[in-house]
Amino acid sequence: MTMTTGSEVALSGQVLLIDRDGSSARVIGASLRESMLVTPEVTVVEAGRAAAELLRQTRFDVVIADLSSLLDLATSVEDAVTRLVKLAEGALLLAVADGSSVSAALGAMRAGAHDYVAKPIDGTALAARIGELAQRHGRPRSLGAECGTGPVVADYAGFVGASSAMQFLYEQIGRVATSSAPVFITGESGTGKDVCAEALHAKGPRADRRFVAINCAAIPRDLMESELFGVTRGAFTGAHEDRKGATELADGGTLFLDEIGEMDLSLQSKLLRFLQTGAISRVGETAARKVDVRVICATNRNPMQMIAERQFREDLFYRLHVLPIHLPPLRQRPTDIMVLARHFLGRYAREEHKSFVGFAPDAAQQLTAADWPGNVRQLQNLIRRMVVMFDGGEISAGMLSAADIESQVSFPAPVEAPRSEGKRPVLPMWQQEQRIIEDAIAAYGGNISMAAAALEISPSTIYRKRQGWAEMAAAS
Repeated sequence: MTMTTGSEVALSGQVLLIDRDGSSARVIGASLRESMLVTPEVTVVEAGRAAAELLRQTRFDVVIADLSSLLDLATSVEDAVTRLVKLAEGALLLAVADGSSVSAALGAMRAGAHDYVAKPIDGTALAARIGELAQRHGRPRSLGAECGTGPVVADYAGFVGASSAMQFLYEQIGRVATSSAPVFITGESGTGKDVCAEALHAKGPRADRRFVAINCAAIPRDLMESELFGVTRGAFTGAHEDRKGATELADGGTLFLDEIGEMDLSLQSKLLRFLQTGAISRVGETAARKVDVRVICATNRNPMQMIAERQFREDLFYRLHVLPIHLPPLRQRPTDIMVLARHFLGRYAREEHKSFVGFAPDAAQQLTAADWPGNVRQLQNLIRRMVVMFDGGEISAGMLSAADIESQVSFPAPVEAPRSEGKRPVLPMWQQEQRIIEDAIAAYGGNISMAAAALEISPSTIYRKRQGWAEMAAAS
């Protein structure tokens, strides 16, 4: 089997499973064979040394490694994973461990593992996770969950996009929506996490009941508990009547907790208790009330990083991280840029009662060449601003540049400024740094740990800087 890097890599379904628990390995292997688009050839070994010998002889698309089975390969889990990453030559590597071993998971990800999965493992969910990681790290959907061979969908439950990344997302939403298990949505700012949550509700069996969203970052800390669980009359100054919280209001339906990572740690423990018992108590009362809700949460931050920095409870993470969904940034699906641009142009032209006839070739080229750090939201704002500023006709590059007040760097100017004395234009330091880091991540197929090692910085530095860039884009 041959394997190349980049978007043209051909995955043939070779999976290496390292697990000393034979019964667990058989169950996982059978589930993967039933769930993957390409029926995989699953090779099972019981220990790290046997896996290393096999990796020297055979190329694999995916390596699933139980961390407790690797200690014959090196004295620490981190060193063992480092050796596997080098031998795997670009394969997706998933670390598997007992749910209580977050330190081992963090070590594995520092060493280059693409993700961490806690036991017990659901094979179908694991197949979906592999497909999600393959898409995120620049590989096609060949190893994704089975999604059929139907027509390409360009508009789905509020989402617009026809790329393979979006086709996989639509299929994943369709599967996950039928369950009542918690969903953990991740993705950069502007990728549509709220749209995803509403789609999961609309496509599921609770669609006829209420969808209640609460932004954990927008509500003051001292009011968050009453907003979430409700309050009884007289519980504190200003509480003049009994009031239901978001959890009760969503009874029978869906509760969406956006920016879950911003929730105070003390309230996280109360949320965990609710998830464990299905019962809540309003602020100021002792009686428990049974509530039936499906919980969906979202964050634009790295959850494992939040756990490492003690900003997010480990036990709460495992309660919520049952069905993960990752939304790809716009820069990873460039074929959707013009689909989205035309969609927004048509919508806002109708709203403003104006007539536009599409995009000139130079305008389309500029749109597809832009980096879009603010993702779909940034593109949407730009098109709406342009429709308001101009009267109609064909969209030119000059019109787009005139409407772009957010970032002249992420959206190239139509005409290059003249250079004085033959000197190259100099970008600000933070923009050069961003380009270097993103290029390194792309060079290592999206693996932040390996990119960080190549740049001789820590992965946490990359996560922190990317978060800062996202916040700058959101604030602009």
